[in-house]
Amino acid sequence: MPRAPKLASFPAIRGALKFYQICSIITGTMLLLLVAEMIGKYWLGYELFLGGSGGFLWFAPVVEGPEGLESTGDGFNVSLGILVAHGWFYVVYLFACFRIWSLMRWGIWRLAMLASGGIVPLLSFFMEAVVARDVKGYLKAREDAELHSRAEHSSLTHAIPTENKR
Repeated sequence: MPRAPKLASFPAIRGALKFYQICSIITGTMLLLLVAEMIGKYWLGYELFLGGSGGFLWFAPVVEGPEGLESTGDGFNVSLGILVAHGWFYVVYLFACFRIWSLMRWGIWRLAMLASGGIVPLLSFFMEAVVARDVKGYLKAREDAELHSRAEHSSLTHAIPTENKR
């Protein structure tokens, strides 16, 4: 059974939770954009471009070339940009997962579930809600137990003896 987090690490846990929540939302959104891009490219046969000969924002058909699917558009390939941005931000998301996991001292399977949030569409949104609920509940329960323990200890040390022995 893993050891419980130390009370001194609670401020770091709160910071790690906030960082994880932000990374989780951004990663989930980027993943949904990536899924939409993949549907557009592989099922519909179009990629999204910014600028170039087609105007401000336009779709260019994808054609079968000697090395697989090739773009016919010019300008900035928004579809490729989404792919690269999600890939790099997934690394940041993994760092956020590792940080909250290590501070909370969870098991390895919990880390695997956290990490899969960046590759399974919609899972990061559900994991963010579950992790936030679990961490906040754990911190509150531990802090309440600590306050109760301190109050009990304080009342025992300040008790006035009722019997006077001579």
